[in-house]
Amino acid sequence: MPLLRDLTWPQLRSTRPTLVVPVGSVEQHGPHLPLDTDVRIAEAVAAGLLARAPELVVAPAVAYGAAGEHEGFPGTVSIGHEALRLLLVEYGRSACRWAGRLLFVNGHGGNLVTVVEAVERLRYEGRDAAWVPCGTPGGDPHAGRTETSLMAAIAPTAVHADRAEPGNTAPLADLLPLLRAGGTAAASPNGILGDPTGASAAEGRALLATIVDNCLVALHKWEPGPGGRL
Repeated sequence: MPLLRDLTWPQLRSTRPTLVVPVGSVEQHGPHLPLDTDVRIAEAVAAGLLARAPELVVAPAVAYGAAGEHEGFPGTVSIGHEALRLLLVEYGRSACRWAGRLLFVNGHGGNLVTVVEAVERLRYEGRDAAWVPCGTPGGDPHAGRTETSLMAAIAPTAVHADRAEPGNTAPLADLLPLLRAGGTAAASPNGILGDPTGASAAEGRALLATIVDNCLVALHKWEPGPGGRL
């Protein structure tokens, strides 16, 4: 049972599947990556899980997230933390009427606090919800080499490699005061936190495989920790 959008309701009767829901964001990703980068990465991770665990059901993505830090750039559309939290909680309440488990695959770091709060609420209410991240240790924060490599592997025609340029490469911890005060635009005029130059599809395929592998191991264990993370 692969994609929820392709199924009919009788196919789901008496199945109690694990429903995988990509959660992304529509926001600026520098001059070289598309606005739906986070959505595409979350969808690619979900597709990778489905390829390895065909018993899963993958839902259409929740495309909009909490991206207020990027609103200094045209194209960004943020629904904010309160709306996202309500959306995910109500989504879980409804889906868990027929799904045995619910897994959010989060592709946007700005959603993190809200995803945790939503999953904690669902679990408190007795629903078997959890979440996994799409990140990899050591990756740059935003629109840098990590995301550019992933997108080069996932959607190469959507990457404008000729426009890729370094942004602010300072460690994220050092950038937080600027980000909190004025958003990403205050820290990086081109919207990039990192350096996308040198990114490659080969690196992206390796990164994606690692993310999927890690998520798959966590999925099979299904041991939600604090905040509901697998």
